[in-house]
Amino acid sequence: MSEMMRVENIAKSFTLHVQQGAVIPVFKNINMTMNAGDCIALTGASGAGKSTFMRMVYANYVCHEGNIFVRHLNDWVDMVHAEPHTILNVRRHTLGYVSQFLRVIPRVSTLDVVMEPMKIFGIAAEEAQVKAEGLLARLNIPPALWSLSPLTFSGGEQQRVNIARGFATEYPIMLLDEPTASLDAENKAIVLDLITEAKDRGTAILGIFHDAAARDAICTSEFDISQYRVASDA
Repeated sequence: MSEMMRVENIAKSFTLHVQQGAVIPVFKNINMTMNAGDCIALTGASGAGKSTFMRMVYANYVCHEGNIFVRHLNDWVDMVHAEPHTILNVRRHTLGYVSQFLRVIPRVSTLDVVMEPMKIFGIAAEEAQVKAEGLLARLNIPPALWSLSPLTFSGGEQQRVNIARGFATEYPIMLLDEPTASLDAENKAIVLDLITEAKDRGTAILGIFHDAAARDAICTSEFDISQYRVASDA
């Protein structure tokens, strides 16, 4: 199996500048690998650092030690030390991220929100629109809402738009932060089908799934981040 991500000896801490620079350690010495077709669930108690770890992989958070290598266009990129333009290129073409919350520009239509990553990927506008409409319909977003900004939608509707946007492009690697949160049983099943389809075509997936049934249904393994937790009084 093709290796898609390799994490080597990473550590994370937060500095509280408003409290005389107090340093709060989170975790250290994390090592893991992820192959094409893997669906790895990040597990651990609340506060163990699951979302923090995922944001470090995406290079939203600074990594204080170690390396995070991502296979990008048949080469390896270290997300810890890469230049900003390289990180943006990885995000556009290799590394998808579905967060818990939809962040969009006001007054941009739902259809355009879902189409945007496909256009960046180089997909023609007509093809992007057809795929976006298909995903929105599959995720039970009524056509009457497609021309509206998703900022006016309910939490569950926004989450489904977020899912549609994330799965519109076939990224080689995907990060999923509680993708089934706020969803009813029907829509949760649809999202799990989308994840399974991505996994089956070889996408490497790292996710946080608090729903144990969802985790058991789609994940190939679990990675317990609590074992790397550092006590704050250490």
